[in-house]
Amino acid sequence: MSVTYTALEDIPKVPTYSHNVRLARCLLLCLTLPCVTQIHATAQKAFLAGKAKSIAFRKKQIAQVGYLVKDNEQRFKDAMKADLGRPHQETEFVDFLIIYGEARQAYDNVEKWAQEQAPDFSLNWFFMRPRLKAEPKGTVLVIAPFNYPLFLLLVPLISAIAGGNAAVLKPPEHTPVFSALLAELLPKYLDPDLYHVINGAVPETTKILELQWDHTDVVPGNTRVGRIIAEAAAKYLTPLTLESLLGKNPVVVDPKVDLAMTARRVLWGRMSNAGQICLAPEYVLVPEEAQEALVAAFGEAYHSFYPEGPKNSASFGRIVNEAHAARIKKLIDETKGTIEFGGDVDVSGKYVAPTLVSNARGDDSLMEIFGPVLVVIPVKDVDEAIAFIRAREYPLGIYIFSHDKNFQDRVIDNTQSGAVMINDTLVTVAAPGLPVGGKGSSGYGYYTSKYGFDQFVHMRVSINNPSWIDKFAFWFRFPPYTEKGAKQLRLLETKLPPRPDGPNTSYSTVLAVFFTAVVVGVSFVAFLRSSGRM
Repeated sequence: MSVTYTALEDIPKVPTYSHNVRLARCLLLCLTLPCVTQIHATAQKAFLAGKAKSIAFRKKQIAQVGYLVKDNEQRFKDAMKADLGRPHQETEFVDFLIIYGEARQAYDNVEKWAQEQAPDFSLNWFFMRPRLKAEPKGTVLVIAPFNYPLFLLLVPLISAIAGGNAAVLKPPEHTPVFSALLAELLPKYLDPDLYHVINGAVPETTKILELQWDHTDVVPGNTRVGRIIAEAAAKYLTPLTLESLLGKNPVVVDPKVDLAMTARRVLWGRMSNAGQICLAPEYVLVPEEAQEALVAAFGEAYHSFYPEGPKNSASFGRIVNEAHAARIKKLIDETKGTIEFGGDVDVSGKYVAPTLVSNARGDDSLMEIFGPVLVVIPVKDVDEAIAFIRAREYPLGIYIFSHDKNFQDRVIDNTQSGAVMINDTLVTVAAPGLPVGGKGSSGYGYYTSKYGFDQFVHMRVSINNPSWIDKFAFWFRFPPYTEKGAKQLRLLETKLPPRPDGPNTSYSTVLAVFFTAVVVGVSFVAFLRSSGRM
């Protein structure tokens, strides 16, 4: 899919909302459990009133999501710095770049996406005007984790708005500066009846999950939380988009590849946002004879990234809180591998140094981590690497570093994952037109572009059957059933594909097509007569 974006500024800017803002802000910032129910009811009422049906209204709201970020870029960068120690450039690269692209694409295409569609032409059915229409699911819930809350809340919000839904956002409690900022800004830019923020922690989230939603979009951060959310949704059979359950993403290295390039790109993907990315590479599978050279290349990349040391670098972030920093320290302390660089942790400062561990095994403590630690596991060859991946749950992404097409295809054809990237890491998430999604334990459903829109709509089907059809074409369906009706029915059967290794029934096929054409011709003449055109 090829997509070309024009500047976000080309979208007409809509005046910010003033009506009900004070009331909405009160609702959004309150943390009482009855308030959660009230917000849900308000969003439902606004949806049922049809406020979001108009395509023009949806386009205005989509544009406003973009300008909510554009007008407040520095405040969002400062919030991410306060909550995660994240370098400003990383917020610009992931959050701003993707949100602006999504806003532009949805704004330009929502009318086409929402248009009524006709299925493939069928001689037997076209008189009944079969149609499909993308209709909103209703009032939807979006829950985001702490690592990329801006991207993981606003990108699904854009898709939900494009689909014509009301939406309630639940930011993470571990990013208090960001979460308060979003609650302040959302009612200023978007319709305060349709779109809401609920801040809070476990009690508020538990109450939210007790309510009935028409779709839930969530990145839970781990499989345990994902199952809790899925069980809550199952009470009402609520459809889910469930993504990024810590995908255990492997890197497979061909020893003949450019190791310096490999080290730079893998280390960047692992250390961005201090390793707190669900799609980040987590472990490297490399033939034993190439491990030493690859480790040396990682060391060179490390020193080029952080010449003044990562703790003093403005280009390296922090862990979200002390509890997570302590968890990572414990895992590093328990590793049976060799720490090549890094390994130091300042729990009170929420700092974990970029760390490389070589000679690890598949049962190492560091195979269960969400932080800036990269594990190198030596293997015999590519077949052992493939077997290692296949023995584990499906990853969110697989990274292949090789210039050999046969090597690339061997890994791709014998593994399964949400995404696969060749000679790079992470970047598919920002590529226009590509969905973001997992498989199995790494998640299900999609984010971004038309694929995200499809998550928030129901394809409602319809037909409009004229009365004369019963007389000329479909009369055989009514009792009493007769042999004549049975013959007519058989003529309308769809031709099967050729029987494997069997005779070709070309004569009966030609006969069936001939009689079908006769029936359709008679029906068409009847249609013309009934409409006065003949």
